[in-house]
Amino acid sequence: MGSVTEIVLASASPARLGVLRDAGLDPKVIVSGVDEDAITAATPAALCLALAQAKAEVVAASLSGDNLVIGCDSVLELDGVAYGKPDSAEEATARWVAMRGRSGHLLTGHCVIDTAGGRSVSAVCSTEVRFGTPSDAEIAAYVASGEPMKVAGAFTLDGFGGWFVEGISGDHGNVLGISLPLLRRLFAELGFSVTSLWQRPAS
Repeated sequence: MGSVTEIVLASASPARLGVLRDAGLDPKVIVSGVDEDAITAATPAALCLALAQAKAEVVAASLSGDNLVIGCDSVLELDGVAYGKPDSAEEATARWVAMRGRSGHLLTGHCVIDTAGGRSVSAVCSTEVRFGTPSDAEIAAYVASGEPMKVAGAFTLDGFGGWFVEGISGDHGNVLGISLPLLRRLFAELGFSVTSLWQRPAS
């Protein structure tokens, strides 16, 4: 198995950082600064994967030493269209009107780069999300909270948005922004055992 000096999360997402810390990792956070609007792809899955790869590559290029760089990006796929963070309260409201009572797929692209070995692996995790039927007044209150503006798909599971999600099929962590089972498999592909990367016992 390989050895690594530092794990780096190429994401500003506090939810991703929280998932990793709760699972025994303590990554250094370096935000890539990638212009997400400049990256396009043919499908929502290809888009989130391309964004994850771009974020990881930019951060990896800035580092020296032995690092594992984790890049992630999430989008909500609804009717074959990728939805990231809404650009306005009006857009967030329209999203929720379109989503309520329906199901979509939260897609998260994952890319891990081993800077010492110069290798990278990547994959997409998909989780089905079944939305509830919030009233117009509930949607307005949720949008007014500001939370939908900060997250892909304009919803969360672990915040105010959790009131309006009926259920999921698949990896819960993926909806928060990072899939631990998928990440473990990507680490293994690069020759790293996840248990060797634990910084402290999981709480």
